[in-house]
Order: sequence, then structure tokens, then C-alpha cells
Amino acid sequence: VLALPRGGVPVAAEVAAMLKAPLDLVIVRKVGAPGNPELAVAAIVDGDPPDVVLNREIVEAYDLDDGALATLVKGERPELQRRRAAYRGNRPPLSITGKTAILVDDGAATGTTMKVAIRALKRRSPAAIVVALPVAPPQTVAELGLEADRVVCLAQPPLFRALGYHYRNFEQLDDEDVLAILGGGQAGTAAGAGKHRKEAGGPAAADGEKKQ
Repeated sequence: VLALPRGGVPVAAEVAAMLKAPLDLVIVRKVGAPGNPELAVAAIVDGDPPDVVLNREIVEAYDLDDGALATLVKGERPELQRRRAAYRGNRPPLSITGKTAILVDDGAATGTTMKVAIRALKRRSPAAIVVALPVAPPQTVAELGLEADRVVCLAQPPLFRALGYHYRNFEQLDDEDVLAILGGGQAGTAAGAGKHRKEAGGPAAADGEKKQ
């Protein structure tokens, strides 16, 4: 079971505990366009070596050459390395070669981050990739179905607002929460596991995390 941190970690911990499967992370760092950091021209996915997945439409729209792309990617590597060191230390990532990888997040709006993670994981030769989400709009679920072998999404509201509106409690997680969950051994025992509580169609949280 592979979580997209930070928000996906408590959700993935529940899945891993239920399946009695090992839990690990897929650390993704967005590479923003020049002058528009919210628009992803690429993403770096942690690995040995890290995978760089390009958003070719955006690359062409900004007319970025290899040198410009390399500079943008280089600028995001320190944060990727910081997160790897914080979450994993010297421990290598789990091998998924020939295995079913269950990729989990706390939800998806456009699914951009999840798609990048799927494409990177495919390079590691898993037997299958299953996407597991508590909530996402129907269009995003359909698009993810073209990338993954299977998508399991509990709630697919046609009028999807910010992700936090679909949770009873949507406190933001920090690095300490992630480490506590990873070190807890099972869901429900770690600090931070209770910060994300799903209630599809339930009361709205005041603020929702921006989820792509």
C-alpha cells in the first residue's frame, strides 16, 4: 500500500491495516511553470533514481527547452530530498516489481498528482496498480481509470467542491503526523490518524486542502 503524503497517509494506513499489507510512500514534488508555480510543467517522483514525468502540453505552451526544464527540476530536488530524508531516512522504498500496488490519497480534484504517481510506478513493473480514494468527481475517476488497472472511489459527488468539504474533520497534517503514523505500525494507534475523518456528503470543513 503506497500513500501520497501528507494527506494520503492516514487513509493508506487504514487500508494497509485492513489488508495486513506493508505501508510505504510515493513522494511527488510538482515542478511549476515559470511565473506560474501552481501550473505543473513536470513532477518529480522519489526513487533511485527519481522519475521525472513531463506535462508535455504545458512544456510546449511555454516553449521550454531541455536546459530550462533541467533548471526547473533542479530547483525542486532539495524539497524532494528533504521529504525523503524526513519520512524514510536511509530506508529504501518497497519493491513493487511483480506485485499489486495500491496507491492511496485522501481525495482528488483533477487527479494530476495521482496520474503522475501512476506513470512513475509503471516504470517499476508492478503486476497491477489499483487507485484507492475516499472521494473524487466522476470525471476524475474516469480519467484515472484510463491510467490505472482499477480505481476504487467511495464517493463521487458530481458537484465536487474543495476536498475539505467532504470531510467531517480535515486538519492539515505535518511531518510529525506522517512519521507517527508510519512508525505506529497500524492505523488508529498513531497520532494524526484521526485528523482525517471521512463523511461523504457530510458537514463541510471550513477550509479544504488544494488537491490536484
